[in-house]
Amino acid sequence: MTLCPIALAVGCRKCPIVAACPVKTVIGDYAETQAAKPAAGKDKPK
Repeated sequence: MTLCPIALAVGCRKCPIVAACPVKTVIGDYAETQAAKPAAGKDKPK
């Protein structure tokens, strides 16, 4: 549930203080982007 008034209006990513906000994941809608994991089985056989 988003409680931050800025996150409700425009979202955490467009907030001017998103880099310094300590509670963006608690009261806002900010979600960390996860790096794509390499698919299993694409290793070269030895």
